[in-house]
Amino acid sequence: MAKRILVVEDEPDIAEVIKQRLTGAGFEVMVAEDGYVGLETARREKPDLIILDLMLPKIEGYKVCRMLKFDKEYSYIPIIILTARSQPVEEEIGYSTGANLYLTKPFDGNELTAKVKELLNKNE
Repeated sequence: MAKRILVVEDEPDIAEVIKQRLTGAGFEVMVAEDGYVGLETARREKPDLIILDLMLPKIEGYKVCRMLKFDKEYSYIPIIILTARSQPVEEEIGYSTGANLYLTKPFDGNELTAKVKELLNKNE
């Protein structure tokens, strides 16, 4: 059965690129366009991994990450923050909210796919 990945990204072009790449790598991909829908989808679908932007409408990514990681029911789900925010302090905040990995945009699609596989293998 294909691993399920939730991409929470408000830029449709970026979300589509990520979705196509991961679908091509054999994953089932769901997309949420804002933090609220992302949080609700994560709670309902319990994906195997989440790729999360930080600058999102409705609920920002840090808060979505914290709400999932500090809830025992969802804390096991690996979260990759994928953002344009590249300051070390922002990366520090990302990890302190529970992110498993912090990557910055622009991103290398091969690296993202490899990191997704790596985190999923670690969780098995």
